[in-house]
Amino acid sequence: LQTRLQAGQGYGNTLKCVLTVYRNESLAGFFKGMSFPLASIGIYSSVVFGVFSNTQRFLSQLRHGDPAAAPSLPDMTLASIAAGVVSVGIGTPVELVKIRLQMQTQPYTKANFKLKSTVPGSTVYRGPIHCLRTILQKEGIAGVYRGNVAMLLRDVPGYCAYFIPYAVFCDWITPDGSISPNPFSIWVAGGVAGAVSWALCTPMDVVKSRLQADGVYLNQYKGTLDCMLQSYQNEGLKVFCRGLMVNTMRGFPSSAAMFLGYELSLKAMKRCQTDTNP
Repeated sequence: LQTRLQAGQGYGNTLKCVLTVYRNESLAGFFKGMSFPLASIGIYSSVVFGVFSNTQRFLSQLRHGDPAAAPSLPDMTLASIAAGVVSVGIGTPVELVKIRLQMQTQPYTKANFKLKSTVPGSTVYRGPIHCLRTILQKEGIAGVYRGNVAMLLRDVPGYCAYFIPYAVFCDWITPDGSISPNPFSIWVAGGVAGAVSWALCTPMDVVKSRLQADGVYLNQYKGTLDCMLQSYQNEGLKVFCRGLMVNTMRGFPSSAAMFLGYELSLKAMKRCQTDTNP
């Protein structure tokens, strides 16, 4: 829904988008492009959380001589920026394949667009591997990383608004005297952080989605700035809020589960290490 609302045409609001996708593509339409992100989400999340945690420990060691020292706000900010930069290298190809698969049935009707040989609305890619191989063959490595600047502008501030609110909110709702937050506190703090982060980075998410969807049938945008200018000229400022509700609603449960799984996994591994090496 997020991709269709941000990069598609004729979907209107969220409810209309749901009805249109279901009417035209049945339930299968809601799961297009899911396999590639599903297969890579474990690696992606592990790298992002690992970079954030290790950068924090490195900065604490550098500043205080103790990697376990509580990180300061500047340390968390630098760690979030590092996580955002690294995420682009892994996440851009995954996002590109997902969006191309989701948008390949999108009809295009504007006569002034130069269409490719493929008929709009027909299937271009047979699956994620075929999609990635086709992009590599026709567009090269640069094509695989299409939209990386927009994704960088989305993820760097996005992860700052992800990890920092989580740490602050988690600390705020944890009862005094507790050594570590309970699972409910982690779940709530993670959900709030996810909702805040996605709400703030939705404008650049719109630009990224449009750049990556561009290329299935059209070559409309020359780059990130051109995409922003064309989108604003054609649809006004409201275009940068497309998918805001979907992003925010999705951000809470997915981030709540992500942080809860991360924190519980860390506790379990630390417990195993303690049992193994008393």
